[in-house]
Amino acid sequence: MLAKLCLGSASWRRRRRRRRKPGQGDSSFAEARSYSDKAQTRGCFTRPVRDLPQPRSSKAQPNPSLIVEQQPEASPLRASPLKCSCLGCISPEQWDILFDRPSKDLGEPQARCLTAEGQADAPVAPSHTKNGEAPLGRYPLPQPITSPAPRPVGLPESSRGIEVADWTADMERGLTFIVYELAGDPSYDVIQPFFLSPGALYVLAVNLSTYVPQCFYPSVGHFLHWLGAKVPHAVVCMVGTHADLCAEREVEEKCLDIHRQIAWQEKCDCEGLQTLAQQVDEALGQDFELRCSSPHVAFYGVSDKNLRRKKAQFQYLLNHRPQILSPVLPVSCWDGCQVRRLREKLLSVAEHRDIFPNLHRVLPRSWQVLEELHFQPRARQLWLSWWDSARLGLQAGLTEDRLQSALSYLHESGKLLYFEEHVTLREYVFHNLPRLIDILNVFCQRDAGVLLQKLLCSAPTDELKVAQLHHYVEGFLLHGLLPAHVIRLLLKPHIQSREDLQLILELLEKMGLCYCVNKPKSKPLNGATAWYKFPCYVKNEMPHAEAWINGTNLGGQCFVAEQLQIEYSFPFIFPPGLFARYSVQINSHVVQRSDGKYQIYAYRGKVPVVVSYRPAQGTQQPDTLSIASHASLPNIWTAWQAITPLVEELNVLLQEWPGLYYTVHVLCSKCLKRGSLQPHTFPGELLSQPRPEGVTEIICPKNGNERVNVALVYPPTPTVISPCCK
Repeated sequence: MLAKLCLGSASWRRRRRRRRKPGQGDSSFAEARSYSDKAQTRGCFTRPVRDLPQPRSSKAQPNPSLIVEQQPEASPLRASPLKCSCLGCISPEQWDILFDRPSKDLGEPQARCLTAEGQADAPVAPSHTKNGEAPLGRYPLPQPITSPAPRPVGLPESSRGIEVADWTADMERGLTFIVYELAGDPSYDVIQPFFLSPGALYVLAVNLSTYVPQCFYPSVGHFLHWLGAKVPHAVVCMVGTHADLCAEREVEEKCLDIHRQIAWQEKCDCEGLQTLAQQVDEALGQDFELRCSSPHVAFYGVSDKNLRRKKAQFQYLLNHRPQILSPVLPVSCWDGCQVRRLREKLLSVAEHRDIFPNLHRVLPRSWQVLEELHFQPRARQLWLSWWDSARLGLQAGLTEDRLQSALSYLHESGKLLYFEEHVTLREYVFHNLPRLIDILNVFCQRDAGVLLQKLLCSAPTDELKVAQLHHYVEGFLLHGLLPAHVIRLLLKPHIQSREDLQLILELLEKMGLCYCVNKPKSKPLNGATAWYKFPCYVKNEMPHAEAWINGTNLGGQCFVAEQLQIEYSFPFIFPPGLFARYSVQINSHVVQRSDGKYQIYAYRGKVPVVVSYRPAQGTQQPDTLSIASHASLPNIWTAWQAITPLVEELNVLLQEWPGLYYTVHVLCSKCLKRGSLQPHTFPGELLSQPRPEGVTEIICPKNGNERVNVALVYPPTPTVISPCCK
């Protein structure tokens, strides 16, 4: 279960006693922005323990489910909310004790959370999940949290998706948390990045009754690597649940084993990073001309500047290891003392000034007023126009330039969504995040019966209409395809107008969930039905689903003289949902595309490109993502022109995973032409460097008799973002 505690501050009364220093008004925004910028700094990655059994199947990944967030309640605001996540299973009784309310049905297989927004005993019912499926994260929501939307009659509990509730953990200290329940479903892979952020307290809960040492990595290690890849220096509290189902000695042994294996994994991580850093040091000790003399030399042709960047990256990873609190806390639903001990542990860590110094920063009162104005009285609206938000800013005493800063802060802290750089979305402010969460729940639903029932409830139907809707649902679950008018039916009652629908589709595309399949670039559809593709739903291995819409066939490929291929290698973990999000991000760069589960055929102008993802075949094999094109040698510049924007788009997307360790290589064209299973790889750093003067060919180390044209290794113009540079 993944639980995340977002803790914001002490109570309003307590914070009112704190006086501001003279002149400490909205100017404190600079300090908050500075902290927020630092929080986005690229961070650490932890390396897996490779000599232990490590199933890498997505089905064997952790199954986080419950999230708790604490937010500030009144002015002056703290600089940032504190968040926390947890993996494993916490019983209803344990949450009853945590929330200070009597246990209900002991046999009920549902976790229960108290909504503490002045609503006595208003529980929500998160789905109970088993350990060992797929990791989930947390998405920040505004206060106050609205009551869960009524569930349609007949929908199973498991279809409810993300649920949110408040938890007042300590009335005297004024500590308020928001509980997020994410159902532990792999359907959430594509939105995981939006649920994790810096400045959080993550709780990793492991079911001790089912835990075995041989499955440490899928139960614990994988989650730590996944979290470390997204959130450098994350604070993690280890909790062992279901202790009542184990003997006392068994609990002690399993907790000790988890503790030891975490330490061993961290030791291997640090040693691996130190070895890589030492290799960079040795390369820096060589003369640049020596590094360019032979492709057999490590970091062949890589400039001193790129090597120094690489060294700084490794040093940062070593200095920003995950902060894993020890020991593992065992919890039994039959022992209230253990649960209260866990509760006190969470509260003490959350208020620790050294661990979370940002919680004690004071922010301007005007931002709190702006936040309150956005949620009252228009809290039920799905969005506000920028001008509506500007009028609220004037009421809060903010000028236009200060309003932009305040909206950016509220966006970064998870109170609302405001995309200042987006051409369309910058004209709107999405202040009603609970309703957006409900919309995301719809697209995380993979039960055909539930989706069909939702469609049938939204519009009058006859037999023909039912058959047509059933066909749409099947197409959605197999190929990820839905027409716009069916999406509107699925999103009722949240979508009230055509403008609502268009904005939501723009937002989903911004988040990397979908893209329009048949909409011409910068042209209207002229009445034709708009079809949207959700890549995370594609099940067919090879691309073919769009042929009947686009009228294209990409099956045949002509013979070409040379192939250009850039390969990204992920030795330890490939972020869940990354390929699906990347599939959406590149849509503006390609035409006539056809998608499969792990492969995309498309064109850049008239030049073909293929994007492929290959999952790891074993514990020693990395996941790889490659971008390829082909052309004759005189026209190889067209292949570079085709793949370079796709490479830069992937580099930008990977910046969201600051602790992710990966490598980039340019594959040898001669080796690819020979059909070599292990082609030689040139350093990816060469993509950001100009072609060497006076050099026309490079010897392939795999075969000393073959020479590779320099145009097949270096792009005509260096890429904007250097691969592997964070």
